[in-house]
Amino acid sequence: MAATPLPLSIAIISLNEEGNLRRCLQSAADLAREIVVVDSGSTDRTCDVAREFGARVQHQDYLGQREQKNVALSFCTQPWVLLLDCDEELSPELRSAILAFFESGDADRFAGAKMARKVWFMGRWITHGDWYPDRKLRLFRRDKGRSGGNAAHDKVEVDGPVTVLPGDLHHYSFRDMAHYIGKIKGFADAFLEKQKSEGARWSLAATLFRPWWRFFRAYVLRRGFLDGFPGLWIAVATAFFAFVRYSRKYEDDAANKHRQG
Repeated sequence: MAATPLPLSIAIISLNEEGNLRRCLQSAADLAREIVVVDSGSTDRTCDVAREFGARVQHQDYLGQREQKNVALSFCTQPWVLLLDCDEELSPELRSAILAFFESGDADRFAGAKMARKVWFMGRWITHGDWYPDRKLRLFRRDKGRSGGNAAHDKVEVDGPVTVLPGDLHHYSFRDMAHYIGKIKGFADAFLEKQKSEGARWSLAATLFRPWWRFFRAYVLRRGFLDGFPGLWIAVATAFFAFVRYSRKYEDDAANKHRQG
C-alpha cells in the first residue's frame, strides 16, 4: 500500500465490467488521490464496485473509445492521470515503478510514461509476437495529454518527453478463443470507417499481402513460436483478422455500386 497517495487521478471508462473492475482497482486504487469512473449505462454491479473503492462515478452515453476517455479526463483534477481499462491491472513491478517515477523526480522531467502490456490467453502470459510488449502511454500530466488516435485505434497523445517504465500492465482482454473471434467484426467495422474517412480504395495486393506479413512478423520476426501453440494460434488469428479487415472495403465498394445502379 502506498504510504501517501500520489498527485494522481485514475481514470476509467466502463460498461458492465463488474467481473474485471475489482481486480483493476485492487491493483492501483490506493496509489491515487482520486478515482474517476465514467460509465455508459452498466446494468450489473460495476458502479457499486467502483464506489467501494471511493471512485467518483459519472454517467455518459457512449461516444466511442477516444471521446469517452476524454470525458473521463475532463473530470480529473490531479496533476497526473493514470488511464486504465477495466480489464487491466498493475503488476507488482509496474506498481513499484510508478511509485519510483514520482519519488525519483522523473515526474518533473517527463510529461508521460509508457508501460508494456502483457496479455493472459489460453492459460498463460503471452510474452512474444504482436501482443508483447505492446507499449501503451497511460501515465501522463493532465495538462499535457489527451485521448487521440482514430476510431480504429485510440491512443494517448502527450506534448512533451516520454519515458518507459519497467514492469507490465496485465491485460485480461480475451476470456477465450470465442471471445477473441467475437471481437473481429467490431474491429473490422472500425477499420472500414477509418478507410472510408481517408478516402482509401480497396487493394487486392494489400488484402493478400498484409495477412501473410502479419503472420510472418508475429510468428517469426517477433518470435511468437516461443509461446507454444497459443503463439501459433495468435499469429494465424491475427493474419485472418487482417484478411477480414482489408476485405471489408471490397464488400463496401460493391454494395455502393449496387445501390447506385
